[in-house]
Amino acid sequence: MDRLFSGQLELENQEITTLAKGMADFARRVNAAGASASLIESEISERVALMCASNVFAGIAASECAQIAMSARARVFSRHEVVFVEGQPIRQVLLIKSGYVKLTQLGQDGSEVILRLSGAGDIVGVLALSAESHHTCSAHVVETCTGLLWDVLKFETFLERLPDMRKNVARILADRLNELEQRFREVATEKVCARVAHELTRLLKQVGKPLSVGIEVGLSREELAQMTGTTLFTIKALPLNVA
Repeated sequence: MDRLFSGQLELENQEITTLAKGMADFARRVNAAGASASLIESEISERVALMCASNVFAGIAASECAQIAMSARARVFSRHEVVFVEGQPIRQVLLIKSGYVKLTQLGQDGSEVILRLSGAGDIVGVLALSAESHHTCSAHVVETCTGLLWDVLKFETFLERLPDMRKNVARILADRLNELEQRFREVATEKVCARVAHELTRLLKQVGKPLSVGIEVGLSREELAQMTGTTLFTIKALPLNVA
């Protein structure tokens, strides 16, 4: 009788131990799922904050931005990496979170011209409002860049569904065209010093980094020459603190 009772007690203890282990495993899975959900929620909130600070999503409700954010994927581009090349079909749209890229075209002689520097909050790769278009320029990373990527077909559905977003893109394209017209006029009518001053003023707003002693624009003399229609020799002769 004692042996039978002892055996039953041992069996019950084993069942209790097994049940306790099962409950512990379940608790760990619940905690892991909760932590994962918390991380996802934090990531989406961070993406929405980035999008709301961009002109592309101006006037778009945060709930809409959250849905759009969930279809993006985060990406890091290393310095000097090529994002896309002139003439390639548009496949993806990039919203820059940090760092910046330069948009360039090549002349017939192979010389490079910088059309624009795009920094945090800028959209790259959406200069056309059709997914069937091709890139009109190349994009190269100047400083390590992080951002969000959307498939262009998916991004096109957002533009079709949200008229305000489509208007924002059209407004951005108009602003960039206006900037190019200003730069063309400056090249045609102003001396190098004035052109460089105008360009640096624009760059301070676009990609400038506040420092304790001023604002830094990470641009080489050669790149500044490419943006202002002059030569490296001429830029070197100017009293500029440029690498």
